Amino acid sequence: MHGLRAIGLMSGTSLDGIDAAVLETDGTAVLRFGPTGYRPYGEAERACLRQALAEAVQLSDRTARPGVLGEAERLVTRLHGDAVEALLAAHGIARSAIDVIGFHGQTLLHRPPQRLTVQIGDGAALAERLGVPVVFDFRAADVAAGGQGAPLVPVYHAALVRGLDLPRPVAVLNIGGVANVTWCDDDGDPMACDTGPGNALIDDFVRERTGQAFDRDGALAADGTADRAFVERALNDPFFAVPPPKSLDRNAFAPIAEQLADASVADGTATLAALTAAAVARVVRHLPRPPRAWIVAGGGARNGTLMRMLAQDLAPASVETADAAGWSADALEAQAFAYLAVRTLKGLPITFPTTTGVARPLAGGVVARPGVVPRTESRLS
Repeated sequence: MHGLRAIGLMSGTSLDGIDAAVLETDGTAVLRFGPTGYRPYGEAERACLRQALAEAVQLSDRTARPGVLGEAERLVTRLHGDAVEALLAAHGIARSAIDVIGFHGQTLLHRPPQRLTVQIGDGAALAERLGVPVVFDFRAADVAAGGQGAPLVPVYHAALVRGLDLPRPVAVLNIGGVANVTWCDDDGDPMACDTGPGNALIDDFVRERTGQAFDRDGALAADGTADRAFVERALNDPFFAVPPPKSLDRNAFAPIAEQLADASVADGTATLAALTAAAVARVVRHLPRPPRAWIVAGGGARNGTLMRMLAQDLAPASVETADAAGWSADALEAQAFAYLAVRTLKGLPITFPTTTGVARPLAGGVVARPGVVPRTESRLS
């Protein structure tokens, strides 16, 4: 079966760095995994992105780039170009061997009720630099059509699950800054939604209290005691009662986390990890049937304490990392955007009524080709 060779790029809301992955696919089946790479952000780069996140709160025009936002977009575009070039060089791959690049960019603002979603990253500039077609701005068409614009990766999760010998239904849980789940059975389209906070609250709390970027391996949380009363109060937020599809902005629960100002570092970290796990468990009541197996990807899969909490809260279902399932926990989302880029080139849908709430299966993404100004009709505010 002939497929296209694509590179996917992902910079998540946890602001840790850029994942890059090569994938061969025909837009339906995953034909071959290729090499992966990672380009961590330096502290100055991360500070620029955090400032852009803070300033983006005021945006009402998704194409506007006031203040630091223009600087941040140029930074994001340049660093993603660096990540692609490093990946190609490390594995001796010629640019001409790559058919397309899927460039998610950096989400700064996501407010579907206002039909507003902002991902910075200049796809046309990246295509010019690399000499390869670039698909970008994946969320805009769905949000403009009344969808949630997230999560985008369920169609890729479903393609991967088809190759697994696990009892159905299977849930694929991605824990980035925000956590999202894809529910897969053998019949019908996948069902998906954001479940609640992922790593963002934990990362922000740890950075403010210790200066560290995140709770490595869940070591801080392992020494703490979760405040279960806090977790139950947080779960009273109306978001958790809403059935899928639904999505969240990275900072949606930041005010709740401020209530932990008096907690110790260990207890506060443990409490926020417990909230992430409990929010995942809470979504089960909204699914057609409880998953019998969970596969966890994203940065949260590296947090041993969080994985133990998930295993406890999701029992009797099995819980394993994407690596244990034969996938790549770190590169899964980057691979997904390679897959979505190929689907975009082929005119295949990337979002569905059961994943984002859009009225019908919908194609998305803007294609930028070297030397050609991309059409931007789908980049609606």
